[in-house]
Amino acid sequence: MSDNSTAMKEKSVTVFTLFTTTGTLICCALPIMLVTLGLGTAVVSMTSAFPFLIVLSQNKIWVFAFSGIMLAISGWLMYRPGRSCPTDAQLGAACSTAHKWNKRIYWTSVVIWCVGFFAAFLALPIRIWLGV
Repeated sequence: MSDNSTAMKEKSVTVFTLFTTTGTLICCALPIMLVTLGLGTAVVSMTSAFPFLIVLSQNKIWVFAFSGIMLAISGWLMYRPGRSCPTDAQLGAACSTAHKWNKRIYWTSVVIWCVGFFAAFLALPIRIWLGV
């Protein structure tokens, strides 16, 4: 496999990871945040306009598991041993720039996933434990 196709595969996996982790945010964190702020009607209108959000919320364990696996694959593709850029100056610069953007997208995805995970699985138990 050529260096260019490997870079393309890495970039596509990283972008796909961003979209899957954004799905975790939309399905779980955003509705909880809106309800917490007293905007429950916004959640109702969101779910009536986009009924697939209900299915995502009902299957949030699978959504988070899939996106977590995608994050792991994406992280391995970026930080695997033996990863290198082409020796050609122009291709090397393009590879280096793409890798820099992939790292930014990856870490943004990790933050989004963590926020979604906290909202979906930890916020309510912590609130109950604190007695708030």
